[in-house]
Amino acid sequence: MAVPDQAPSAPPKLAIVAGGGDLPVRLVEACRRQGRDFHVFGLVGSAEPRPSDGIADDWLSIGSVGLLLSRLRATGCRQVVMAGNVARPDFARLRLDWKGLRVLPRVLTAARRGDDSLLRCLVTIFEEEGFTVIGADAVLDAGHLLDEGPLGAVLMDEAATADLERAIEVVEALGRVDVGQGAVVADGNVLAVEAVEGTDRMLARVADLRAGWSRRAGLLLKLPKPQQERRVDLPVIGVATVEGVAAAGLAGIAGAAGATLVMDRQAVAARADALGVFVVGIAR
Repeated sequence: MAVPDQAPSAPPKLAIVAGGGDLPVRLVEACRRQGRDFHVFGLVGSAEPRPSDGIADDWLSIGSVGLLLSRLRATGCRQVVMAGNVARPDFARLRLDWKGLRVLPRVLTAARRGDDSLLRCLVTIFEEEGFTVIGADAVLDAGHLLDEGPLGAVLMDEAATADLERAIEVVEALGRVDVGQGAVVADGNVLAVEAVEGTDRMLARVADLRAGWSRRAGLLLKLPKPQQERRVDLPVIGVATVEGVAAAGLAGIAGAAGATLVMDRQAVAARADALGVFVVGIAR
């Protein structure tokens, strides 16, 4: 007798711990398309409300660790994804609940070692409490990771290829000491490296530096750190990144293929083509 096909089981309910930027919104959209059950925990001071109803189901302080864990259990969430930009708190003024006070020494020790160490510590805390931490790329629909090769019609030239080699040296050195994921190089000169200010502000600094330059040259490179916990804080590029690169007078963007999130691939490719900017995925 034939065995009837069994319907695939629904994935576990997902908690989206949301900071700022577009990524949490993309995760919400992906869950809705997939029919996946989810609950959004917005981090006060970092997450941004949607224009209509606000992205978050709950709003929590970054110091309310115990409350977050309690709400995760109460809402039936079993998996956690951390997404979006989160401002590093002033630990001296941070208001902590009882669980926050208990984990504070571990968090402070990790924070002194750099952002990646801090994120690894947070992942470990969730896992110790019985939750599974997954990456945004495991939730987003196919096509959100940068493929190897060009995205769009604009290609790299020889000068950009030479700048790319220099940029790889710089960004990999930054990553080894847990400083940042990006750098801007033009004509062999390092114009900027990414630190706590993030990519958009770094590009704004380059735009100020190059004001009045008429020749488009150089590139932005984004790479994950060698030791990075890839379930959190993968490099991200979007339309705003393309526009920032163009405003800074750069020729294009390079990112690690398979390890760089692209927010709206078609829109990024179209805007890059319109502005004459290349976007390319490289094997690392």
